[in-house]
Amino acid sequence: MTERIVSFVMSGGVGSRLWPLSREDNPKQFHDFSGDGSMLAKTLRRLAARPAGETPIFLIASERHADRVHADLAGLDLSGGGPLFEPTGRNTAAAVALATLRTLSEFGDSLVLVVPSDHEIATARQFWDSVEAGCAAARAGRLVVFGIKPSQPETGYGYIEVAGEKDGVCDVSRFVEKPDLATAQSYLAAGNFFWNTGIFLFRASAMRDAFLAFQPEIWNATEVAYQAATTDLSGLYMPLELYAAIPSTSIDYAIMEHAQHIAMVPAGFRWNDLGSWQSLLDVGPSDRQGNVIVGDVVAIDCENSYIRSDGRLLSAIGLKDVAIVSTVDATFVAPVSHSQHVKKIVEQLEKSGRLETRFTPAHDRVIESGAWRRRVHHWLFQETLPLWSTVGVDERHGGFHEALGFDGIPLMKPKRMRTMARQVYAFAVAKARGWDGPADRLISHGITFMVGNGRTDKGGWVRTLNVDGSVADAAEDAYDHSCVLLALAHAHMCGNPDALRLGEETFVFLDAHLEDSRMTGFLETSDGEGERRSNPHMHLLEAFLAWYQATGDRVYLRRAARIIDLFRSHFFDTDSWTLGEFFDNEWKPAKNEKGSWTEPGHHFEWASLLVDFAARSGQTELMGFARKLYASAIANGLNRATGLAYGAVSRQGLPLDLISRSWPQAEAIKAAIALDGSGGPDLKPEIEARVGRLFRWHIDPAPLGLWIDRIDERGRSLAADVPASIFYHLVCALTQYLDGTADKPDQ
Repeated sequence: MTERIVSFVMSGGVGSRLWPLSREDNPKQFHDFSGDGSMLAKTLRRLAARPAGETPIFLIASERHADRVHADLAGLDLSGGGPLFEPTGRNTAAAVALATLRTLSEFGDSLVLVVPSDHEIATARQFWDSVEAGCAAARAGRLVVFGIKPSQPETGYGYIEVAGEKDGVCDVSRFVEKPDLATAQSYLAAGNFFWNTGIFLFRASAMRDAFLAFQPEIWNATEVAYQAATTDLSGLYMPLELYAAIPSTSIDYAIMEHAQHIAMVPAGFRWNDLGSWQSLLDVGPSDRQGNVIVGDVVAIDCENSYIRSDGRLLSAIGLKDVAIVSTVDATFVAPVSHSQHVKKIVEQLEKSGRLETRFTPAHDRVIESGAWRRRVHHWLFQETLPLWSTVGVDERHGGFHEALGFDGIPLMKPKRMRTMARQVYAFAVAKARGWDGPADRLISHGITFMVGNGRTDKGGWVRTLNVDGSVADAAEDAYDHSCVLLALAHAHMCGNPDALRLGEETFVFLDAHLEDSRMTGFLETSDGEGERRSNPHMHLLEAFLAWYQATGDRVYLRRAARIIDLFRSHFFDTDSWTLGEFFDNEWKPAKNEKGSWTEPGHHFEWASLLVDFAARSGQTELMGFARKLYASAIANGLNRATGLAYGAVSRQGLPLDLISRSWPQAEAIKAAIALDGSGGPDLKPEIEARVGRLFRWHIDPAPLGLWIDRIDERGRSLAADVPASIFYHLVCALTQYLDGTADKPDQ
């Protein structure tokens, strides 16, 4: 009886050598390069085509690509296998350890086959003949690898040196990393070097013993994470905190370079590691001149070139041995012989935070700048400002209503100080943008209520008021004070006679009671208790910049610079391009699950503010941080079904809060506007797309002048009311959109 082989496909790579097609959100294994399915789907079909013997098939993939994985699995018989999802990549050693653990727990000490998801292999029959040739050695406890006899000196592959052959199996002398050209030529001449396919066959107990001997830390950490995994119909999910604790290294470094008596089977199949445009030229269907042409391409007098266009006409004349790959937002050109070096381009782009390395834009983007201008102008000036400047104002008790129902009737909710301030700010912004409504009266109305009911004995501002204006919560909160300062700055710019004095008094309170005397930054509240958050500091940065705009006094710019220093030193994570939200009193990430919590909406807000500060201070290096925050939020923070930003994701891009609120969509518009024309990609189509999604999901389904604040992951409304605190997000973002498209007609 043919022995069971449990197969695992490793599908966690990014494939940056095939940029600009392969990107972090759409890696190469999900692409169809030959017209017969994605590389992943072809790999799964190859494994399922074993001529005889039981072959459960498992897939180890990134959890953030779960939807893509399930699409490629549709209709395939995995013989009892299924996907195992990694919450964060930990390299191939962790993947092989996970495969071994899964096999031991479910199938006992069976043979295990581990293959990459992105290889081009001639036929399933030849592949399985080679695998079967290694089974005897694997059953005997040897780790088995598969080598390809080299046909040319290749610098993009690792090599295996062998000594002798018996029964079709060679003894491995050593593994060699990718060599330079001269070394590769010497390997070819020697005759006992093979290309390393990265395919492994072993008995589960043999790999377990190898890990325990050489890498017990990896094995033990993987075992702890595996035992805590959860399973549902869609697959097995590893817990983030435990899986992230596994040391990240390759199986070659961790095990294969240390293990003894490794066997190599010379592969009897044609093989290509599709890791470069040269490799795609080698395996693709070519014309009589040796060109591989894909997409809308006109090529005249070209030879031996890979020319691909995704989304637009590409024409070329007289080219030879060149790779040209054009996508919606990027074009790559290089001699085919140099196409391995595309990673250098990616690294250069990564340094400046270019969006094109992480995010694949949709093909249906609106190209015409200002396409939404008429709708935006009408909604702002004919629908929402008239509604909120009348129904939204509490003429009886003062201030503004905290929320409206979808029937336009005010809801009797406690009034937060931040909402009162935000309404003042929104009406000031509207006045500055030409609104002819009673902005001055509304600004004065709001400030009068705030001063008359919301001041504390120490000169600060309370957190919450009852509907009638009595104090509900007297806590002096940094977040609320940032909103008050922002409102007063813009009220001052609109000519309010009390705003400057009130602002100065608030700064005195801020310095005396909310500034942290031990550490850089500010306390959450004047009593100094509670966890620390980056969000109040972001809003204080916004307020400081507003006061600098209002007065021209550089003292406010210096205040802003202190927040920027805190952002650089503690808030921003350089590896993941993400922004921390929750911290302890020493500004270290919170130890609980909040330590990995990031909010795409705050990424967008920070990006806009960093651009603003860079322009005012001359610190242009901050533009790179702004681009990285925007790129991270777009690549990892969006619901692909709706195109809306999630409420929160982990630093690894896993959704933590699936609700899409309206304010992050508004802040995405502001960030794209701020970054457009700053040396990165043309974001005008992205701006139009962001405005379109805001109206599609949040504004157009709501009654006139209102909006749907909460959308679930399937696009369904979860909103029970319309919170006034969102009004300023929408007014500010959409007036900026109108400013940026001012040459387009409104009517």
